Amino acid sequence: MNTKLWAVDKENPIKHSYPQIKQAADLLEQGEVVAFPTETVYGLGANALSDQAVLKIFEAKGRPSDNPLIVHITKQEQLTGLVDNLTQTAHKLMDAFWPGPLTLVLPKKEGVSQYVTAGLDTLAVRMPDHPVARALMEVSGLPLAAPSANLSGKPSPTTAAHVAEDLTDKIAGIVDGGATGVGLESTVVDCTTEIPVILRPGGVTKEQLEGVVGKVDVDPALLTESSTSKPKSPGMKYTHYAPVAPVFLVEGSQQFLEETIIKAQNEGKKVGFLATEETILKAAGIKELTSIACGTQADLTTVAARLYDALRAFNSTDVDIIFSETFSKTGMGTAIMNRLEKAAGHKVIKE
Repeated sequence: MNTKLWAVDKENPIKHSYPQIKQAADLLEQGEVVAFPTETVYGLGANALSDQAVLKIFEAKGRPSDNPLIVHITKQEQLTGLVDNLTQTAHKLMDAFWPGPLTLVLPKKEGVSQYVTAGLDTLAVRMPDHPVARALMEVSGLPLAAPSANLSGKPSPTTAAHVAEDLTDKIAGIVDGGATGVGLESTVVDCTTEIPVILRPGGVTKEQLEGVVGKVDVDPALLTESSTSKPKSPGMKYTHYAPVAPVFLVEGSQQFLEETIIKAQNEGKKVGFLATEETILKAAGIKELTSIACGTQADLTTVAARLYDALRAFNSTDVDIIFSETFSKTGMGTAIMNRLEKAAGHKVIKE
């Protein structure tokens, strides 16, 4: 398959007459799969109402069929044909955070492809806040099932180049709208329970959610190494976000972090170091260390934005092992640590 690439300037208003958007929308209407930018990561979109179109997503990604997809919409009226029984909690969260990086799990209606829901009676839905994504859905008139536009298990894509690296000749097209903003996938909240439950942390923090609806629980699977047998949300069951070299999280002081690196080097390993700019500067005395910065401790939103790009960057090096700095599980740190733990397969070296 010859993958088309369209460049679109997201800084200018996206007009329906843009030939790039129209061409991409036409392919979606024809049942093809097209990658496009959102404010979180690049998504791999297909018509959510078509079994055949949705199956092409799983084929392109090599994604397990029991891993549900998120449906993307541009206006709340579209929910009428997709979900049932919207609770007051769901309405409050939509009003507060849509459009934006928040996905809600809701009771589904018939008509949505069974492959989107992985056989569940719930549907994950979000309204992205990105002009290119919104224009694409408005022109096509379709709700789009769209997981991250990468090969299953690899770091999610935050640029069109990342998508092309994984999926060239596997999908019909890629809409290049520049680098994404948040850098981590959306927060997923189950709204089918009396108290809403976070199934995946992301761009909206637990603290922000509780500021709108009061108490919010966290799915127990996020607090352990266990994987749920039938996930209600993407990102709950399988190892994700991993570069080629094995990743180990190092939990402890700066001295312990440096000792861990030097010990591995003394064993003959070429070591990669994933950390903030501040931590890398402190370890500057270690020779022959391949360090890649993922942001700054002073602003964890920079870590979220750069994390996947940093993980992918190690694939262009010859490192045998990657050690990563860890972060406090509060605010944005919760989502960052969730992705790092998945990338490392929960391998942690503790002081």
